[in-house]
Amino acid sequence: MGQIDYNSYKQVAITKSKIIHIMKHVETLIKVLRDKGYKVTPQRRVIIEHLVGDKSHPTVEEIYQRVRSVMPEVSRTTIYNTVRELTALGELTEMANLSESGTRYDTDTAPHHHLVCIRCHTLLDIYHDFGGITLLPEETAGYQVVKSQITFYGICPRCQSATQPAQV
Repeated sequence: MGQIDYNSYKQVAITKSKIIHIMKHVETLIKVLRDKGYKVTPQRRVIIEHLVGDKSHPTVEEIYQRVRSVMPEVSRTTIYNTVRELTALGELTEMANLSESGTRYDTDTAPHHHLVCIRCHTLLDIYHDFGGITLLPEETAGYQVVKSQITFYGICPRCQSATQPAQV
């Protein structure tokens, strides 16, 4: 098994210091898995290397295709299990199903919001403090709110240049 070629991986302008930061984060996640009693296989390592720093909010199928390009013998089951484990450990966040392509996963577990293109389903992170939006007790319908997130829907610049009218 070789290292990931970060030049071919779809990261924009990765600098040497960024690669060092990514690799440190890979080792941090591997330590978390080991500390929780999970075996760190070569397959899990490659999955983690592909997820760290990925801002595309990939589906399991997208993760599978990317990992398979460098490790053809990896199975979908391994991808599903690793994603499930990382989600259970709080290292990935499962996103609401925002498109037909399935559940997406966010590698950034810090509080933030999203902007989604209603045509191509590109999903961007938005780091903006909206002043602690909360619900009044009577608005919660008895729910215990544990997390909130705002999702904006729009048409990205690439799709705006297309001639199709927006469908909401």
